[in-house]
Amino acid sequence: MAEIDLLLLALLPLVAIAVLMVGLYQPATRTMPFAWVLAAAAGYVGWEMTPTIIAAASIRGALTATRILVIVFGAILLLYTLKESGAFEVINAGFASISRDRRVQVVLLVFLMGSFIEGAAGFGTPAAIIGPLLVGLGFPPLAAVVVALTGNILAITFGAVGTPLVIGLRDVVFAEGTEAAQEIVTQGGFETVGAYVAQVGFWAAVIHAVVGVAIPFIGVAMMTRFFGAERSIRPALEVLPLTVFAWASFAIPYVATAYLLGPTFPALLGSMVGLLVVTSTLRAGYFLPEDPWEFAPRGDWPSHWVGSIEPGQGVGGSSGTSTVAADGGPTTSDYSDLHDQDMSLGVAWAPYLLVALLLVVTRVVDPLQTFLSTTGVLAWNNILGTPFSEGIELLYLPGSLFVLVAVATYLLHDMDRREISASWSEALRNIAPATVALWFAVAAVMIMQRSGDPVVLEAASASSGMLGLLSELTADATGGLFPFFSGLIGAFGAFIAGSNTVSDILFGLFQYEAAQQVSVPTQVIVAGQAVGGAIGNLVAIHNVVAALTVVGLLGEEGRVIRLELIPLLYYSVATGLLTLILAYVVVPGAF
Repeated sequence: MAEIDLLLLALLPLVAIAVLMVGLYQPATRTMPFAWVLAAAAGYVGWEMTPTIIAAASIRGALTATRILVIVFGAILLLYTLKESGAFEVINAGFASISRDRRVQVVLLVFLMGSFIEGAAGFGTPAAIIGPLLVGLGFPPLAAVVVALTGNILAITFGAVGTPLVIGLRDVVFAEGTEAAQEIVTQGGFETVGAYVAQVGFWAAVIHAVVGVAIPFIGVAMMTRFFGAERSIRPALEVLPLTVFAWASFAIPYVATAYLLGPTFPALLGSMVGLLVVTSTLRAGYFLPEDPWEFAPRGDWPSHWVGSIEPGQGVGGSSGTSTVAADGGPTTSDYSDLHDQDMSLGVAWAPYLLVALLLVVTRVVDPLQTFLSTTGVLAWNNILGTPFSEGIELLYLPGSLFVLVAVATYLLHDMDRREISASWSEALRNIAPATVALWFAVAAVMIMQRSGDPVVLEAASASSGMLGLLSELTADATGGLFPFFSGLIGAFGAFIAGSNTVSDILFGLFQYEAAQQVSVPTQVIVAGQAVGGAIGNLVAIHNVVAALTVVGLLGEEGRVIRLELIPLLYYSVATGLLTLILAYVVVPGAF
């Protein structure tokens, strides 16, 4: 078959995803099964993959996706457990009581708390949780969505305790037995694929930390420019020292964690340290603005700022339009109704602190790590008689720890049967659509990845598989400038799929092979891909729709996406330039 015909076949699944999800607004639950059919057909027609090989690759992909789903379900279950127990009301009230200034609240709730939720749960949960909290505090719903989508971009690459890198790259893209995995170990000088992915995570953290210095400020500036009475960024400049301090408090432990502990904990520990440092500093009276900034009076708001949910009802149902104390903070009475619960702030935070402790212990203590990773493993070796094998380490997956802590929270927070049932119902309702989408998405990528692979095919009909052909084409078209576009490619993947993890699975191998084509360090380019996957989440239709839905503004997708193009443009260009510098100046000649 001619090379151009193979190229068109390789493009079919990706074009279908783009057209259906972006052009026709079809959900991933419909799009991904269709993309899988096209990938299977392309593999059969263009690469002579047998039905057995296609089926085995698909099963392996579905099993790998199940590992992702276990993590996501556990994280979402704990999230809704804390919501039902009232812990999130206490946590949010604690932040809100520090300052009535909306700029300070954006830094605390959007940048730091949103990053923590992303690090713990991922998959679009920060905007869906933080948005309603902001509305409860009196933010216009449209403003709440815009800033909530912007603020946690640094954490997305390491969301859900590192799922995009640990599962997406290590366990799917560079899975054991693949040609890329063998190259990494035999030619790259890495002992394991995990060590290679850890280095990818470190460079991704470096890119994020450098480019992300402006993100807390951008979030505040977008609020004051588009939703303030004066429509100016001048009020944002007044809190520039606070935004830089918050960035440093997050970024330093974030990069250090990526270097010392790998890709599992950077977002989680970076945000926890940042929250502790910034809240303590603000409570001590430092970085608090002299004059608190507030939105214009409610009657002056345009109609498209508010939908079916009226803002200003407070976290616990109280009015969000309180008076301001002389120091710029809230008066004591403002939040008295938010603290009338028996739960203390320490008890509210305890489940997440326990998760962080358990994650560190089970990943650092070797005997415990070995026991959990080898006990209770559900494995399927030589699937359908092929070289494919896959296992699910139920006890070792972070999702199991989340479930364990959720159960412990029932006792810690004295939850009743109705609250427990509601938390499980919400978690199951949210995981159901992701299940179908991820099963078929990873299965389709597994077919594309193994097409043309002599390890599984007796006679490969082409020198390169589907992703190999696409990477060769891109590398030829961009030449030495390819590193600049690595982030944009990752962003496109997240835009069409709504997930950093899926973007990494779709384009991780593509970026790796393209980096080899233009002779630049593969780990830097794959890191650019991982960062790009976070960028695309700013305008991913699924995320925007979910965020608008929970604040009662469904239908304003166009306005939100247009505004999100501002941070997207900044982050994409800055990421591209930094990736170029890293590839050609800082680490040239690396594998």
